[in-house]
Amino acid sequence: MRNMTILIFCISMLVIAYSIFSSKIQTDLPLETLLEKSAQYVGAPYPHNLGFYGKGIKIAIIDTGVDSEHPDLNGRIIGGYDFINNDYIAEDTNGHGTAVAGIIAANGKLKGVAPEAKILAYRVSDTGNSVSSDLIVQAIHKSVEDGADIINLSLGVNRTNNKIEDAINDAIKKGVLVVVAAGNSGPELGSIGSPGRDPHAITVGATYNNITSSLVATLDVSEKRFQVLPMVGIVPLSQPFTSEIVFGKYGRVSDLATLDVKNKILLVERGSDTKDELLYFSIKEKNAADAGARAIIVYNNEPGIFLGDLNNKLEGPAYKPQIPAVSMSKEDGQALLSTLQNRTTGTIKTFYHPDFVSFFSSRGPVSPFYIKPDLVAPGVFVNTTSIQARYNLTSGTSFAAPHVTGAAAILLEKNPNLTPVQIKSIILSTSEPVSDTFSTLFPQEVSGAGRLNITRAFDANLIIEPSFAIFDLSTFSKSQTLQFKVTKINQSNSIPQIKIIPDNSVVKFDHWFDGTTLFVKADLGEQRVGEYQANMVILDKVVQRIPILVRISDGSIDISKNESQLNFKIESQKKWTYSKISVFNDDGRLIDSVSITPTSSKSIDVSKTGNYWIQADVITENGTMSLYNSISMDSENNNLFAIGIPTQALIILGGTFGIVTLVGLVIRRK
Repeated sequence: MRNMTILIFCISMLVIAYSIFSSKIQTDLPLETLLEKSAQYVGAPYPHNLGFYGKGIKIAIIDTGVDSEHPDLNGRIIGGYDFINNDYIAEDTNGHGTAVAGIIAANGKLKGVAPEAKILAYRVSDTGNSVSSDLIVQAIHKSVEDGADIINLSLGVNRTNNKIEDAINDAIKKGVLVVVAAGNSGPELGSIGSPGRDPHAITVGATYNNITSSLVATLDVSEKRFQVLPMVGIVPLSQPFTSEIVFGKYGRVSDLATLDVKNKILLVERGSDTKDELLYFSIKEKNAADAGARAIIVYNNEPGIFLGDLNNKLEGPAYKPQIPAVSMSKEDGQALLSTLQNRTTGTIKTFYHPDFVSFFSSRGPVSPFYIKPDLVAPGVFVNTTSIQARYNLTSGTSFAAPHVTGAAAILLEKNPNLTPVQIKSIILSTSEPVSDTFSTLFPQEVSGAGRLNITRAFDANLIIEPSFAIFDLSTFSKSQTLQFKVTKINQSNSIPQIKIIPDNSVVKFDHWFDGTTLFVKADLGEQRVGEYQANMVILDKVVQRIPILVRISDGSIDISKNESQLNFKIESQKKWTYSKISVFNDDGRLIDSVSITPTSSKSIDVSKTGNYWIQADVITENGTMSLYNSISMDSENNNLFAIGIPTQALIILGGTFGIVTLVGLVIRRK
């Protein structure tokens, strides 16, 4: 994962990037406490007011240990192990594990999400720089042996690690819920690594927080929307500002001397064209403001977007930003620059947006067979416990995950018989939809099912399995029906109301109940190749939502079987010459792969019971396309039957692509 570190100087500054280990800023702010703000924002007070605090639930925190002497955590820790010193006192000398523990179970000046839960602390790193994957695996197994109900893993790597994910899957099969942080390698897509890739776990990304510093920015130019990020220390606008955009090279005084930038928006390039010249963002902002500009846009001097910080040691505490400053990617900056030959007008807005997915939060997709991350939770400006009886203002997906862990503890206290799959279903289906700066829902690979809503989860009466749906359609398979198991926690005779949105001409949906099974049918309306996202909204006691992904392709995979032998046939509108067929088990492990052509075929032997995923990478006259299907072996008669793309109901189970086993890995403090 890419290292990103932003030093937070005060609460009004916006943290968007994050390092391997979270920045720890000591604060003397009055303890109205930002932890209480984030916990309140996700609905923790509701079950608290009803007497549910996570009592009786054991939570394993696998991290840098926990400071057992912190007054807010005194009495919370009931066991654990130090895998560094090989003793039973997992004392934290770094602070990251203590910060995670505080969000979950602090019970002093700060109140965690589940303040009466107990902690099992496992120390797998002393410096936080690296740790053997074997230690993490040992800690997971020991958590199970020690009777943990939930495991929190706020660490990971940017690749798949089979050993860790095997341990996670084993824990879940034994009834232990596992919550993991998504990582801090955003905003690139496909940036979630282990253990966040494992679909059996709950993977949590980070949103902003319910504080005034949760600012986002937008830039509209001639009906085109550009992605911009507010710089740390930005001066927010009280209302949108519209003006002409002018280019000021690198924003030096000499660059602006002959320009009329008064009451305009200044566009400049990051850095300088002079060797060893340091043009801090604060210098560019100050020069622009002194020249009369009302806002400044700094575009990157290398591919991609970045986060700027207006604070630096050179300026010192006397420096005060005067105008809004935002950053944009090199690509967008150059595109905008090319339009400035004609008079170009832009509109900049900055506004409060606590549910905005943070810049650093890692994104999916990680697999064509399931959705990651699972959901998001507050992970910016969370004030929590630290070592030496202190409190830290900190950010990262590491601190989003324990909000979900605490929520799971409350649900488990209320209903002790819930399984990990059921808890995951409730938390995901009751999440709050989150939107970007233009009120458009974030895509599933960014926010998953949405932002944690503990109030709604606590009141939910439906357990819907699986917690997402993926349809694959084409002209060769115009219809597909998936099935969901619907369980009522408190039995009632009510029939849930269901609506699938948006409904369009590309895909038409239908649904019906048969006992406790919900069938959802997707019919191809128009052959528009691509991916389409929707939501199934279910109203019973509360509103619950199931994310839907529809893939429309130019072909499909047909499966025939001879006992345990699977044979494959590609149907395609395009002429194809070669296809690699891969079969994965329900843990996402590759069983086998074969190559077929239009005139030759090979089979794959699948003899064990369970569900399997099929992926075909097909070379056609127009390039490569990927097709998907699923099969299942009937455990009763040991026969295989297709349940996937052409006709049958598909029960989607979790799994993850296990590819690389690591001897060691780098802990990411998310």
